[in-house]
Amino acid sequence: MIIPAGTPQTSLLLVLFLGLSTFASFALDQLEMEVSTGFNKLEAVEGEEVVLPAWYTLPREESSSQPWEVPLLFWYLEHEGKDLKQVLSYINGVVSSNPRVSLVHSVSTRNVSLRLEALQEEDSGTYRCSVNVQDDGSTTMYHGSKSIELKVLVPPAPPSCSFQGVPYVGTNVTLNCKSPRSKPTAQYQWEKLAPSPQVFFGPALDAIRGSLKLTNLSTSMSGVYVCKAQNRVGFTRCNVTLEVMTGSKAAVVAGAVVGTLVGLVLLAGLVLLYQRRNKTLEELANDIKEDAIAPRTLPWTKGSDTISKNGTLSSVTSARALRPPKAVPPRPGTFTPTPSVSSQALSSPRLPRTDGPPPQPVSLAPGGVSSSSLSRMGAVPVMVPAQSQAGSLV
Repeated sequence: MIIPAGTPQTSLLLVLFLGLSTFASFALDQLEMEVSTGFNKLEAVEGEEVVLPAWYTLPREESSSQPWEVPLLFWYLEHEGKDLKQVLSYINGVVSSNPRVSLVHSVSTRNVSLRLEALQEEDSGTYRCSVNVQDDGSTTMYHGSKSIELKVLVPPAPPSCSFQGVPYVGTNVTLNCKSPRSKPTAQYQWEKLAPSPQVFFGPALDAIRGSLKLTNLSTSMSGVYVCKAQNRVGFTRCNVTLEVMTGSKAAVVAGAVVGTLVGLVLLAGLVLLYQRRNKTLEELANDIKEDAIAPRTLPWTKGSDTISKNGTLSSVTSARALRPPKAVPPRPGTFTPTPSVSSQALSSPRLPRTDGPPPQPVSLAPGGVSSSSLSRMGAVPVMVPAQSQAGSLV
């Protein structure tokens, strides 16, 4: 029967054996579990493999496994503050284990060492080996356990290098270096490469945070700066190039930066202005559509319009304009001419002939006055349409 690792059946099986030892008058003796000296606490590097050495012996004189031995073997992993997790079991000659976990030797050799491959940081913890062996007479059961602590170390991950500040003569800058992952925590070291190599120490260097402060910069401090992140199991590097500028170069760089920022601000302002203008035009168009009033038809003044029977406007004359000006009482001793308005018949387009005599000029005011006199008086000639006998305009 195969019982998968980590299932309740494994614990139930142990309880069953302990119960049989009580009700069947089994004697539970101590099994000799051994671990090599100095191997109860191990350290290994992530990505590599490690062997947790363990073996057992019986109180009897037999130095090797006997045919009557029926061992039960379990390996557990305990993380800090968490329950035991079964990683391997050996029951009835069948091994069941998690990935990357295996036995180094056959159980018949009584060597129950555990191999862990492709280590990961989460493999860290306390590993406990538990062995139960029943003797040939089925009257005694031997039990023993041993623990080994494993710590998986992680070399520093590649760090990132940067600097804060504007590097021109007389100013200060800070170089920064940080590794995103390291166990134990990485220590940092900064150095400057040729042509003027230099190694930095405190207080300018913060080996824990990975920062290096450079003060009162000069052009000789320009160059490539390398940061080395290291711990007990490895190291990695990154670098940053520092170019210290003089005042003129700094002004050019500052001007370029300011010009770029101003250009971006102006561009953003133009975009916003264009959007607002389009929005205003749309709102104005909508307001005009909503508030527009149809053009009003000018009323014709009574007595001033002459319209033909068929509804065609032939001529429009203002009656007020045709009225003679009001007479002003003459002053004694002065001569006041009496104006009269006459209309001279003008030629008109050809119209269909109608019965009756041709139209005659109509005098609009009594007391005929010649046209020259009217012109001197400021009168304006007005064309009056011809009228047939039937009274219609022609």
